[in-house]
Amino acid sequence: MKTKKLILGLVFSLAILSCSKEENKGGVSSKDAQTSAKIDAMNDDVSNIVEEQEGFTYSNSTSGKVSDLAASTFSTCATITRVPAFGTAITLGTTVTKTIDFGSTGCTLDNGNVLRGRIIISFVYQPDATSHTISYTLENFFHNAIRFDGNKTFTRTMITTTANPILHPQITMTMDLTATLPEGGVYTRVGSRVREIIEGYGTETWADNIYKITGSWVTTIPSGATQNSTITEPLRVKMSCVAVNKPLIVSGIITIVRNDVTATLDFGTGECDNLAVLTVGGNSYNIVIGN
Repeated sequence: MKTKKLILGLVFSLAILSCSKEENKGGVSSKDAQTSAKIDAMNDDVSNIVEEQEGFTYSNSTSGKVSDLAASTFSTCATITRVPAFGTAITLGTTVTKTIDFGSTGCTLDNGNVLRGRIIISFVYQPDATSHTISYTLENFFHNAIRFDGNKTFTRTMITTTANPILHPQITMTMDLTATLPEGGVYTRVGSRVREIIEGYGTETWADNIYKITGSWVTTIPSGATQNSTITEPLRVKMSCVAVNKPLIVSGIITIVRNDVTATLDFGTGECDNLAVLTVGGNSYNIVIGN
């Protein structure tokens, strides 16, 4: 199995410009949009980490680690333990549990996000299966100072499509998460995100990877109100954009609905920039995405 330096974070926070009109009658607020973006960033980092760590188990069942440390997003700052213990070859059908511990002081990923706490994953060792289910639990876990609690599953399926007839992975993340902000606000999210690599799989570099992301979820904000988010035009992520801007989403639209007010977040037409347009109730605001 090819190992790549997976630094897809979809890492972005939203700086809303001239948004006084947006704070309206229970509609989508800039603060909630910003928090939603931070939750998205956490989801994608955790997805990368879980996929990477399961994959390393198949590429070397005895050590369960990547041979080239540069290929890991967090190899220099995370401690990884495993049951069965490292050094033990794993037999078919064995349940594998891995604990990825980022420590208590902060572990900085290549994309600039800082993680603390632990991600615990569990899966059945089936190297020849075309579909794998991985359970995950977040334990005392912080992503850029936001605490996340939750547990659910990932499903990694090898597929072919008309657009990409080469066998390649598609990752579905099922979410049931609680995000607690440093100032105490609590958000919950339930839903799923599907990420498919549509170009670059099987090459020797991660820089040519292009991903397509779809999905939908429901977020409950601190006031108790809920908002529904749907990726209505698939998000397109180009890893080569990391050389230009840390945000890697180059196109796609997320539609957000709350209290019959609809907002859209449009990431553009393919340029490697850090710009997007938030439209709420017919009013559009230029925004900057980034760390």
